[in-house]
Amino acid sequence: MSTEPLRCAGALIVDDDGRLFFQRRSPRRRLFPNCWDVVGGHLEYGEDVEAALRREVTEETGWTVSRLIQQVGEYRYVGDDGLERIENDWLVRVDGDLDRPRLEAGKHTEYRWLAEEDLDLLDEHRDVNDGLIRRIAEEAFAALRAMGR
Repeated sequence: MSTEPLRCAGALIVDDDGRLFFQRRSPRRRLFPNCWDVVGGHLEYGEDVEAALRREVTEETGWTVSRLIQQVGEYRYVGDDGLERIENDWLVRVDGDLDRPRLEAGKHTEYRWLAEEDLDLLDEHRDVNDGLIRRIAEEAFAALRAMGR
């Protein structure tokens, strides 16, 4: 068994109003059940972060990445499955009907577009994800502010 951390990519999708897209994970998910999360997942064999972002956005929302804006950060964490992960998160723009994401059946139950003042919602089930999703969101909004958006 490999001792290398699993590699993950996360997309913080931003709309024209400067809000970010979050989706709630199904309560049946092994990692972070019933938590709000960014779009993303594990890199497949031979895949780089950009390719993973593009694939995951389409799989989880039906949208297409039109532009990678900026990297938000790289986060290391150990899931409740005991496996270490390194996640690279990016601000992205997408093409598609932003009012009608196609959530991946069985994996996500609802979605929200959040402004910075709405981030308290991400504290639901904070004990499960140790506040990771909120920290990523705060970094993303800080990056947007620094860009003047």
